[in-house]
Amino acid sequence: MMPVLEVSALCVYREGQPVVRDVAFSAAAGERVALMGPSGAGKTTVLRAIAGLERHVGGVISVSRPQTFVGNETDARAIVPKAGIGMVFQFHHLFDHLTALENVCLAPVNVSRMSRPEAEREAVALLENLGVGHRMHARPSELSGGEAQRVAIARALAMKPLLLLMDEPTASLDPARRDELAATVRNLSADGTTILTATHDAAFASACVDRVLLFKDGQIVREGRPDELLT
Repeated sequence: MMPVLEVSALCVYREGQPVVRDVAFSAAAGERVALMGPSGAGKTTVLRAIAGLERHVGGVISVSRPQTFVGNETDARAIVPKAGIGMVFQFHHLFDHLTALENVCLAPVNVSRMSRPEAEREAVALLENLGVGHRMHARPSELSGGEAQRVAIARALAMKPLLLLMDEPTASLDPARRDELAATVRNLSADGTTILTATHDAAFASACVDRVLLFKDGQIVREGRPDELLT
């Protein structure tokens, strides 16, 4: 089976120096892969490079669906990752002037041209499945960190991405919500969504990923199943 994602010889440079060096891996349809390692190892940088949000990138990143980069580089919250890719940022980046429901509906209505009633129905279902349906009319400033993170996940899922990138998705979640998110990730992959997550959370990774890539100093140093590496 052709991989959904192929990364080859990926390098990311800052001030002329590589912070990610010769990273290569692939991910199949429905596969769940965790990028793990200490802070500063390059995990989030790899995610951002795949999403088209990093400059000064060398190597090849291939996603099996044609894609177009759209975005305003001066405003992180206005950056839209490549078509076919959804990204959940660690710090949410929700639009402050919109309710949770409006944040989730925004891209389906304005990018996919979905009717507002249909977008709202799907958004309500996503929010309820993630345990924040009762907060759909709240604005980001009225949400807890965990609630805002779940709304951000719903927003990414609303575009039905082929590849979902998640940066530290459990950082604001309590253990019960972390377990719910792990179940959600497993269900998404059953529908064919490929999921790549950067995380420090070994319990979360053990509960929901198929493969772990261990990073150190911008490189992959080990690769294997969670039960092989997370002990």
